[in-house]
Amino acid sequence: MNAAYILDERRLEGNLRVLRDVRERTGIKLLLALKAYSLWKTFPLFADTIDGMAASGLWEARLAATSGCPLGRGFTVSTFSPAFEDGTFDEICCYSSHIVFNSLTQYERFHERARGKSTGLRINPHYSEIDCALYDPVAPRTRLGVSETQLPDVLPHDVEGLHFHCLCENGAETLVKVLESVERYYGRWIDQVVWLNMGGGHLMTREGYDIELLVRTLAEFQMRHPHLQLLMEPGAAFVWDTGTLRARVEDIVEDCGVKTAVLNVSVACHMPDCLEMPYLPRVAGAETVDEKAAREPGVYRLGGNSCLSGDFMGLWRFEQPLSVGDIVEFADMIHYTTVKTTMFNGIQHPDILLRHKDGTLETLRSFDFDDYKGRMD
Repeated sequence: MNAAYILDERRLEGNLRVLRDVRERTGIKLLLALKAYSLWKTFPLFADTIDGMAASGLWEARLAATSGCPLGRGFTVSTFSPAFEDGTFDEICCYSSHIVFNSLTQYERFHERARGKSTGLRINPHYSEIDCALYDPVAPRTRLGVSETQLPDVLPHDVEGLHFHCLCENGAETLVKVLESVERYYGRWIDQVVWLNMGGGHLMTREGYDIELLVRTLAEFQMRHPHLQLLMEPGAAFVWDTGTLRARVEDIVEDCGVKTAVLNVSVACHMPDCLEMPYLPRVAGAETVDEKAAREPGVYRLGGNSCLSGDFMGLWRFEQPLSVGDIVEFADMIHYTTVKTTMFNGIQHPDILLRHKDGTLETLRSFDFDDYKGRMD
């Protein structure tokens, strides 16, 4: 049995209903952030929910423009990069409707070549609630965004929008504080632009998210700035908790009384956020336990099949003792996970499957040796 990511169409539809409701009630434009999710074969399922896509560079912009609706029909492709490159910028413009510059020097260097596009500047909102420094774009010495002290009193004539991104799976309560900070620091420039992109990280499909607060916050902000078109570019919210990573136990090893189930997947290669954030995903039929329970019956670490010593995570107590051949299924493994995998160590990459509403499984992508070899071809 190959390991596999399994996207559930029924769960995806539930998330899309939530997002469509927010979009219809607020008038905000929703862009699908490809950095979080780029399974383009499923893009037709998003057609009634999104107004475009958010890209981070040439390949994402090209994917957005060639896998979505053609430019010129109201479909937005907004591309932001910390540093655009001379050799690819013109091609990026071919695929993009909006170009967001990270600095005034980038703007000066490229804005003349972005004629016909709606250009904007990324700003530093000076507020975030992100505990992990790896993911915090507002941390001291950030390389992302222009501060208010760097902006001229009057924005250049072709700067039509401002963009910020400083949420990371946060709730509407955090957005309230972020917008207060944006208005405090950038209020006089907001009146000089026609759109404001609030970035991603708005996890409105998570259980307990305060949708009503979000709708009210956006409505009140829009009343204060009626000339603005508001945009958001969630990624995780579209596919939050819509799929799993299915793996198989290949061996069980024990050292110092602690048992590790070695799987036919790699934590480092196939679940990188679990090590980077770090966090422990939910596992079907198991509960997380602390180190005090490490030697108790039915408790296992879950380890990957690479030679990296640290390719393991957590401790779980399983309802039934594990054996070689058992299936272990990790929850919420579609967003970011499917776009950040690697082929380190030449480990077999999991298949990508779609579970349709009738329960049938469709293989969207399987990987073989040629995929591994081709990376160095």
